[in-house]
Amino acid sequence: MIMEETVLHIKNMVCPRCIKVVREELQKLGYEVLHIELGQVKLAQSKSGLDVEAIKDVLSKEGFELIEDTKAKLIDSIKTEIISLIQKYKDEDLEKLNFSKHLSKTFHKDYNYLSSLFSKTEGITIEHFIILQKIEKAKELLKYGELTLSEIAYRLGYSSVQHLSRQFKQVTGLTASEFKNNMKLPRKFIDSVN
Repeated sequence: MIMEETVLHIKNMVCPRCIKVVREELQKLGYEVLHIELGQVKLAQSKSGLDVEAIKDVLSKEGFELIEDTKAKLIDSIKTEIISLIQKYKDEDLEKLNFSKHLSKTFHKDYNYLSSLFSKTEGITIEHFIILQKIEKAKELLKYGELTLSEIAYRLGYSSVQHLSRQFKQVTGLTASEFKNNMKLPRKFIDSVN
């Protein structure tokens, strides 16, 4: 007997805690989770056997959303890939990473198509989304206080401290030093940065 599988794409699933919550909620509904990663879940169930409304309901209560549109799935996958690359910066040399080539290779699509679709859907360019994600990561690292600004710039793939500082000021309205000295400023959830 051939086991049927279904892959679900889930919006806002961007961290290990998200994976844990989604797994638990789907298991409570009685589904066997075969594989789970940022943005998607593979279930041991045929699509026709799913209670899609129950899944949507339980995901919605936890701040997630089931994505059913093909283009929306692609956009969410692009965001998840970018977030993942920036969050695991220790494993990736972001300075050498060409995001456009990486995304094109990962999604087997021309970068111009991906870029155009992303811009039309999200209202910002992929490049701007990457900058926003890097600045959020820089804010996190500044709050920890374990790295110098120079080390943060290197780890996030900036060519210089000045480049990071310029982008930081453009995005936040503050210099990195002002931000570090005013720790009361809120950080954003990485899935809501735009």
